[in-house]
Amino acid sequence: MIIPKEIKNTITELNNARFEAYIVGGCVRDFILSEVEGFDHMPKDWDITTNAKPEEIQKIFPDSFYENKFLTVTLKNKIEITTYRTEQGYSDKRHPDEVKYANTLQEDLSRRDFTVNAMALRLPFDHAQGKHSGQATEIVDLFDGQKDIKNKIIKTVGNPKERFTEDALRMLRAVRFACQLGFIIEENTANAIKENSIWLEAVSQERIRDEFVKIIMSDNPAIGIELLRELNLLKYVLPELIENIGIGQNKHHKLDCYWHAVKALEFTAKKKFNFHVRLASLLHDIAKPRVKVGEGENSTFYNHEIVGAKMTFQILNRLKFSQKDIKKITKLVRYHLFYYNTDQVGESSVRRLVRQVGPENIQDLLLVRQADRIGSGVPKAEPYKLRHLKYLIEKVAKDPISAKMLKINGQDVMELLSIKPGPKIGYILDILLGQVLDNPDKNKKQLLEKEIEKLGKLSDEELQNFAEKANVAIQQVETKEDQMTKAKYWVT
Repeated sequence: MIIPKEIKNTITELNNARFEAYIVGGCVRDFILSEVEGFDHMPKDWDITTNAKPEEIQKIFPDSFYENKFLTVTLKNKIEITTYRTEQGYSDKRHPDEVKYANTLQEDLSRRDFTVNAMALRLPFDHAQGKHSGQATEIVDLFDGQKDIKNKIIKTVGNPKERFTEDALRMLRAVRFACQLGFIIEENTANAIKENSIWLEAVSQERIRDEFVKIIMSDNPAIGIELLRELNLLKYVLPELIENIGIGQNKHHKLDCYWHAVKALEFTAKKKFNFHVRLASLLHDIAKPRVKVGEGENSTFYNHEIVGAKMTFQILNRLKFSQKDIKKITKLVRYHLFYYNTDQVGESSVRRLVRQVGPENIQDLLLVRQADRIGSGVPKAEPYKLRHLKYLIEKVAKDPISAKMLKINGQDVMELLSIKPGPKIGYILDILLGQVLDNPDKNKKQLLEKEIEKLGKLSDEELQNFAEKANVAIQQVETKEDQMTKAKYWVT
């Protein structure tokens, strides 16, 4: 992997000023992972730590910005440089009460959350030449982070209980890293999460939301949800989902409500569906336990989509999602149960569905339906019925072929020919439409006006004959377009 030039240059400036400087944190982890076969984790953010104080950093980089209590200076190019530091006291279970300068890199690394994030990368520097030497980079690994990467383990630096009581959000971060990296959480670390999960109550909903979204958007969100449940964290993130555990369904489902939702989410990740579809798929049946009537294969869940939409609205509001996200995901949950049979539902019903959901949401709704089907244990995500619905949605979304497509209208015809309303106007418009379909370049007002003047000299009988021929051509175009749309979705 190539370390960005601006990072190298920044470290060079610090080294030339006789300060230590290291690349540190998650980017080092990703740097190492990028060298491991099967991983594609290119660092996105590069952080630098140094023994230089903030005021000393600012002397080296006059255009930098510093206004925080965490000893971090931000350069003009957004690179962050943080002075070695230690942290004491976490009364709010999230932020240190006091931040102090540390004397060594070891002190700085020992305050970090997990071993895989507590490594540093040193670029060998030749002080005589004032530049980095050609020697290989050196990884400073004081807590066996490389070993844990090799063994695919998430493990805290030092005592896990201390790490989680310092910052309760680290418990969610452990789950998130396990999902993103495909790692497992080390036993002592997992046990400490279970024992201290209650501290998550002290963390803001915005912070919880951010980690939850990263879990949902990872390659393994289903594993993430199950880890949250196993580690007693789910009740602080999405307690409504716990109600679904062990709630049996009817003959249309092979799994209970909880595993149905988890499997639906798993499918969305495999297909790389977007965030809205993933979250809607997880929540689409969230209300079933609250509306269930009866037991066994004939149990019912009347109005679960309506109650579920209300619950989804409340959940997303609680987690401080944006109003735009709340509106969209709530709609996907509300209408996920739409009914469609090719021989029973016509174009008017499809138009109504599109109007209710919104044209901009209809494709995502169909993806939620696919996830719902897979979560129900059926082998096909997109059967013929769903493909036929896609075809019909596209069909009704298209403007019908009509005289409205022309850059001229009946009023224009009457004014140009000085005639009153009558069949002649319709004949002329049909003829013009046929000509425009054959050659779209003719759909210009000036050209159409000239053609109207020519047609105005013909008799009504002649116009009628030409109009009938034009209608045949129009029907042929409509038939061809419909056949192409059907072929697109493999329907007949």
